Amino acid sequence: MRKHLILVGGGHAHMMALENISRFVEKGFKVTVIGPSFYHYYSGMGPGMLGGTYHPDTIRFATKNVVQKQDGIFIKDKVVRFDPDEKTVTTLSGHTFSYDVISFNAGSFVPVQKVWEEKENIYTVKPIEKLMEAKEKLEELFSKKKINISIIGGGPSSAEIAGNVWQLAKKVNQYMPDIQIFAGNKFMARFQNSIRSRVLITLKKRGVRIFETGYAKEIKPKQVVLESGDTFSTDFIFMALGVKPSSIFKDSDVPVGPDQGLLVNQYLQSVKYPDIFGGGDCIYFQDQPLDKVGVYAVRENPVLLHNLMAALEGKALQVFDPGPDYLMVFNIGGRYGVLKKKHFVFGGKMAFTIKDYIDRKFMKKFQAIEKVV
Repeated sequence: MRKHLILVGGGHAHMMALENISRFVEKGFKVTVIGPSFYHYYSGMGPGMLGGTYHPDTIRFATKNVVQKQDGIFIKDKVVRFDPDEKTVTTLSGHTFSYDVISFNAGSFVPVQKVWEEKENIYTVKPIEKLMEAKEKLEELFSKKKINISIIGGGPSSAEIAGNVWQLAKKVNQYMPDIQIFAGNKFMARFQNSIRSRVLITLKKRGVRIFETGYAKEIKPKQVVLESGDTFSTDFIFMALGVKPSSIFKDSDVPVGPDQGLLVNQYLQSVKYPDIFGGGDCIYFQDQPLDKVGVYAVRENPVLLHNLMAALEGKALQVFDPGPDYLMVFNIGGRYGVLKKKHFVFGGKMAFTIKDYIDRKFMKKFQAIEKVV
């Protein structure tokens, strides 16, 4: 029987593996990709899509088509658990698949209570499909009346959402909303003041109110209640509380890191199970904690491709080097960005232009795969 490679998720860290499915097939291996959508959306361009800078088609990768064109199998489903000893995965629909080698690029999620997810006009910032829904709803609301928008969370995601909601409202050009961020005790607390101050100044100039007076205790469709007891009225809520890895690793009783992500060694391989690999937001790199940013997923691409093939063929694995400090740019809406590279920080149109160029180049590179394969 042919050896079976399963790729869970079609995210950034699996892009080169997806591009080279035909190589695996030519060597006699069976390849199955399991993902929740026919497309993978680039989260780094999500806020820009919300603001209307990008059309959804420009920030997505046609996972299903790329897989099937190379004689791989694509299954639209979600892996909910797996048995590392039996070497099987089980999906939400109840199907079970056996594997010889498996790689997880299952992404991350915004941790919110289920009751919040089910309420009208409460949206998480991930997955990107939720931002697409929010954009359509906001365009409709902005054309009818003035509304109050609340963003729960104090990280850069809150800043990017606030700035791009403002941009979207300017584009609709009818009723400008009141935008408020509930940032806990300090907005963008883990960033140096040179970054934080630039973001704060830009948002406040646009009328965005930022509350640093405590965390949200209760979220209702029309109300935000802080731990202090202060209550604020609202019409629309974004949940931007930071992201966590998929819970499938904890639920499947494999070694995990402090954040519950799959604990991997220098080969991006499970520290206990040599046939399990992973990349992106869903892993915890044992050698050093990595920020949950797309640059590391992109850097993991060639190593995962090599090591998945090597694991199937019984050859030597390649070590992953996280590389040097990375360029970080926040899209604050209005074609304005804040950029950091090592100790160098600046904000303005040029910062956004740099991010826009890098993001579009990245997407064009991988969207080109759709036409080649």
